[in-house]
Amino acid sequence: QVQLVESGGGLVQAGDSLRLSCAASGRTFSLYTVGWFRQAPGKEREFVAAIITSGSSTIYADSMKGRFTISRDNDKNTAFLQMNSLNPEDTAVYYCAARFGTVSMVKTAYAYWGQGTQVTVSS
Repeated sequence: QVQLVESGGGLVQAGDSLRLSCAASGRTFSLYTVGWFRQAPGKEREFVAAIITSGSSTIYADSMKGRFTISRDNDKNTAFLQMNSLNPEDTAVYYCAARFGTVSMVKTAYAYWGQGTQVTVSS
C-alpha cells in the first residue's frame, strides 16, 4: 500500500496562491492515480482534481477549473495542487488520495488517504 502526507497549507488572504504537496511512500507511486479532495466545516468531502499515473490526463471539479492545477513528479513521489485566486469559500482541509485505475471524482473510489492539510483564506 501507499502512505500519503500532505503539506503546504496555511493562512492566506483572498487572491493569494498556495501550492499543496502530497508526498508518497511505500509502494511505487507511479502506479497510482492521485486525487485531491477538500472538506469544509459542516460539509461533505468534495472532489477537487485528479491526475492519472503518467500525468497525461487530469480532471477538475467545475468550480476549480482555471484556478487550480494538479500535477505530479513520479521521480520525487510527489503530487501537487497549485491553487490561485483563492477566496474564503476555498477554506477547507485538503486531502490527497490514491487509487489504482483511471481518474475518478468519487471519493469512495480512492483506497488510500492522507491526514489532510488546512487551508484558510481570509477576506
